[in-house]
Amino acid sequence: MIVVIIAGGSGTRLWPLSTPDYPKHLLKVNSDKLSLVQQTYKRALRLTDKIYVASEAGHVDEVKEQLPDLPDEAFIVEPARRGTANCIIEALARVSAEHGDDEEVAFLSADHYIRDVRGFIHSFQLAVKTSKQQNRIVLIGIEPTGAATGFGYIKKGEVLDQANLVFNVAGFKEKPDRSTAQEYVRSGEYLWNAGYFVGTAAVFKKAMKQHAPQLFADYEKLAKASPDAYADMYKDLKTISIDYALIEKVPDLLVVPATFDWMDLGSFSDLHRAIGGDEKGNYFAGRVEAESVQNTVVYNLEDKPVAVIGLDNVAVVNTPNGVLIVRKDMSQKVGEVSKRLLDSD
Repeated sequence: MIVVIIAGGSGTRLWPLSTPDYPKHLLKVNSDKLSLVQQTYKRALRLTDKIYVASEAGHVDEVKEQLPDLPDEAFIVEPARRGTANCIIEALARVSAEHGDDEEVAFLSADHYIRDVRGFIHSFQLAVKTSKQQNRIVLIGIEPTGAATGFGYIKKGEVLDQANLVFNVAGFKEKPDRSTAQEYVRSGEYLWNAGYFVGTAAVFKKAMKQHAPQLFADYEKLAKASPDAYADMYKDLKTISIDYALIEKVPDLLVVPATFDWMDLGSFSDLHRAIGGDEKGNYFAGRVEAESVQNTVVYNLEDKPVAVIGLDNVAVVNTPNGVLIVRKDMSQKVGEVSKRLLDSD
């Protein structure tokens, strides 16, 4: 088994804690000694010692610094951000060249927060076993814990393996509105799409040939490119996600419901749930003085103190990159606001 950790991201959803130069997976969460990418690497080691990390050129040095046990040749460097589809075909080209096409490859995201490592191992081992037996791409979907509108959904089809609860995939649904998400959760027929994929390089290439010929053409160009031409060739690729480019077009996918807890940490509301709080639901980091405050998270990474009074359900973040004050139930808006700020610089 081979693991590829996708360590990309624009760093905008948790701005100003994260930035395009220092994205979310480099952050430490919940007073952990390890960053998110370090935690992902530690989990991957429980699956295999054949691990690659795909990271964009702008922050690959920081990723290497956080993963000193990995040799340089284990890093797959994207010349620029061009979406998960191109990141994955770049990784498949490397894996195919160095290991052939017949070993299962598991793609993991570097910025997910997971505590149940045993459940994580079980789910991926089952996905690998199923992919090997069926010669198909296998997804791992997350059992919804609420009517989330920020995730895509996978619809479960007929059961393939009753003993292990492996399902055929009946289809995909885009990020729904709240009432539609509530219907999905009530039905019990849907899983969150976490972007976890397992399959051999041969299976992925066959799927691309049949259902995504442009993506396969791009794969072949990258696989054959000379070192001198590679960066320019990669930068010319169209930015697109793997879901749109390939996964949603493949008719015979399988899905394994995850047996582990999972958080995407895509907002300060998610982050607060992960780190917890005191008896009033507050979490404070840095020099913070609070009065009549509840259900609030404050990060102060500057020397000057921050005082908060009379707040409820708020995130306050003060860093050298900027200052953010947001109601937590509106923290999904942080990404688009931070993009406007970054574009104006």
